[in-house]
Amino acid sequence: MKTPKARTIRPRGTPWILGLIGVLVLVPLALILPLAAVAAVSGLAIVGGALLWRRLSAFAVAQEVVSKEIGVLSQRLVKLEAVTAALIQSRMQDSATADGSARPPDEAVKALDVRFNAGIEEVTAEIGILSGIVRELAAVVASQDGDIARLRVQAQAPQPKPAPEPVRPRPVPAAPPPPETEPVAPPMRLVPRTTLPAARPSDHFATDADAALLIEAFDGEGLEVFLQPVVTLPQRKVVAYEALARLKVGDAVYAPETFLPVLERHGRTTALDRRMLQRVATIARHLQGRGSPASVSYSLTPHSLFEPGFLRSLGRLVSEGPELAGRVVIALPQSSWRSLDAEQAALLAGLRGRIGFVMDRPIDLRFDPTALAERGITQVKVAAALLLRPLDREARPDIALEDLVTSLARAGIRLVATGVEAETEVPDLIDLDVPLAQGGVFAAPRAVRSEVLSASPEAAPPPPPSPDPPPSPPPQRRPFRDFLRRAG
Repeated sequence: MKTPKARTIRPRGTPWILGLIGVLVLVPLALILPLAAVAAVSGLAIVGGALLWRRLSAFAVAQEVVSKEIGVLSQRLVKLEAVTAALIQSRMQDSATADGSARPPDEAVKALDVRFNAGIEEVTAEIGILSGIVRELAAVVASQDGDIARLRVQAQAPQPKPAPEPVRPRPVPAAPPPPETEPVAPPMRLVPRTTLPAARPSDHFATDADAALLIEAFDGEGLEVFLQPVVTLPQRKVVAYEALARLKVGDAVYAPETFLPVLERHGRTTALDRRMLQRVATIARHLQGRGSPASVSYSLTPHSLFEPGFLRSLGRLVSEGPELAGRVVIALPQSSWRSLDAEQAALLAGLRGRIGFVMDRPIDLRFDPTALAERGITQVKVAAALLLRPLDREARPDIALEDLVTSLARAGIRLVATGVEAETEVPDLIDLDVPLAQGGVFAAPRAVRSEVLSASPEAAPPPPPSPDPPPSPPPQRRPFRDFLRRAG
């Protein structure tokens, strides 16, 4: 018995021919009449959608037919199973006869075999038909999926824009050749440093012998204290001082960035902080005796926070002179304030009211004024470059700089712009409402006289004719442009 062929369902060629003709017509039409080309593309999309819907409906009908055929096939399989069971049962009964009774005639057995073979052939033919239909249907569905994907890509493609009319260039008279000039280098973009520079050993103390000279000067009388004033804006009135450590080795005087790496390698940074704080207390007591309300701050190294007993020694330093309450101020970097453990935070909280707290060396401007005020911080020192130059996204505050200054002020915290080295930066800081500033444009750091540091705490020094700390800078002539900017 031959298996009948199933009707083949194939994608029709007419839509593809029409689409090819449409493309050949639309390309020149888009160059001549863009609006007509857009309308034609929309029409083709609508026609394509209608054809697609029609073919999908035909597929749904074919699917129903296939499901009915599968139902008929299942019924025939059930019938074949019943015939097979009857045949097997009859064979078993024949073999179970005890005394060799008469067997059924050969004609009955042959009839059952013929009926069984016919059922098997019929079922085989039906399965072949259904498998062919299913294969064709799967091929057509895959083709339609590809058509739908292409239609979506065409719908999302940008519409053709009208070609601009050619403009004939007008003749331009030839210009004389420019005079030869030297090439000018492009202007450099000033990008602020958002992280602290890595500490590198100076070339002056790269060897062990040079480092030994530095340690010997540190243990001796080489440590000096310089003071730099902090002034108000725009009045430029001195309200505080910052104590800066300097180390004199021979005839040269070095800044902390030069000798601190050597002290860190030898574990002497905490000794530096202890000696500097003692001298800061002496200077604050001297200023009090002269009637000056200015405070003196000093930036601690982060390693001293982990030195056992260091924070408790700060309390004893102030308890020996109650009159120094609020006049001695310690500054810690932003990273140290953010990484305080429970013990360090408790010890610093016990010093509130007796020692002032400042946050300096920030790595970003994402300040939380409420959290800083809860720590007892009254000032935040930020480099002028971070305030006046474009910042990276990670370092920018969540609000505008003007609002940042205002929010800090509402929490009782004053912003100090440090490193102000150009007069042109001062008006910009005033525009940002920065209340305090510090830098070489106001006054350079000056050394404190040795007799001030060696004065005993009991006897207050008499007021000399000139102040020992750096005096207030003399009034300077400002450009008329700065006056106009503040007036505007």
